[in-house]
Amino acid sequence: MQYKHLFFDLDHTIWDFDKNAEETLFELYHSYNLKDLGLHSAERFIEVYTDNNHKLWAEYHVGKISKQQLRETRFAKTFTDLGISPEFIPRQFEDDYVNICPTKTNLFPEAHETLNYLKERYSLHLISNGFKESTELKIGNNKLDIYFDNVVISEVIGVNKPDRAIFEHALGLAGALINESVMIGDSIEADIRGAQNIGMKAIYFNPEGKEKPEDVEHQIGCLSELKSIL
Repeated sequence: MQYKHLFFDLDHTIWDFDKNAEETLFELYHSYNLKDLGLHSAERFIEVYTDNNHKLWAEYHVGKISKQQLRETRFAKTFTDLGISPEFIPRQFEDDYVNICPTKTNLFPEAHETLNYLKERYSLHLISNGFKESTELKIGNNKLDIYFDNVVISEVIGVNKPDRAIFEHALGLAGALINESVMIGDSIEADIRGAQNIGMKAIYFNPEGKEKPEDVEHQIGCLSELKSIL
């Protein structure tokens, strides 16, 4: 089958979420003088935050928590996990993080080169479980809009991946058939299972070399590998 449409995830697939978050958190650690609160290691603060954030996003993907709950919880839990009493948690920390992080421009290696190559051969689209304002900032600040014909954001549509409704909406918007489309993303639950559940082919972006489920046919460790398998 000759594929015509490629659907990409954004965070953790094109936009390097963890690297951008780490850069932002180092800045905030110093600007808020968190060492004076008793947090003597920026690296430990970032490690605990990253773990909490990943778990909360996994719950958000499947509708267990809301956007508000995610944003209210991730730093509150991080500070309390590290022994900071709630009354000493900086109130503007979450807002500052949300305002700064999406402006960061760290992409995964070969992102622009690969998207430029694929754009000449396929119609490219984004399906993101991110929030509207931050997703639009990430796309604009990294000049990613030139590659994608359509951008589907879960907060706008009202459903998250892996719900089949968001995939069906994206396919309809693109005028694409399932059997001529491929989903590329880092989340087995949201991206790969979501696509598989409607009969769409999926490619697992796995730069960290995590264990791949047996029923996931294709995986890549670098975006540039897409040039040789599509």
